[in-house]
Amino acid sequence: MNFPSGPWTGFYNYRAGGGRHRMDLSLTFADGRISGGGSDDVARFTIAGAYDSGRGECHWTKSYFGAHTVFYRGFREGKGIWGLWEIAYISGGFHIWPLGEEETEQKTEATAEPLVLKAVASEVCNVL
Repeated sequence: MNFPSGPWTGFYNYRAGGGRHRMDLSLTFADGRISGGGSDDVARFTIAGAYDSGRGECHWTKSYFGAHTVFYRGFREGKGIWGLWEIAYISGGFHIWPLGEEETEQKTEATAEPLVLKAVASEVCNVL
């Protein structure tokens, strides 16, 4: 499984709802280690962790400067990394992907040939 280094974007959310919270990250994947940093609606942070390209699994800690640390565990698939995050008493989900990948998906949808439906009458209706 490919883990490309560079800019990533995505979101995290809380289990109880509350919508998506955007994250922007700069990640380096090398020799089974993940490093980098980024920012979200809480603050700036650093990333340190590991990945297994054969199994598509990864985990890391997201450490906010001078504040708390969040543990992330996810799985790489064709549309990014999906998984769960947790702190001692709160948890939720996340999805991140390499910057530009979402644009490719939108372009594919926009350039796809339109679906043409044909209506065929199944019975004749006589109107008086």
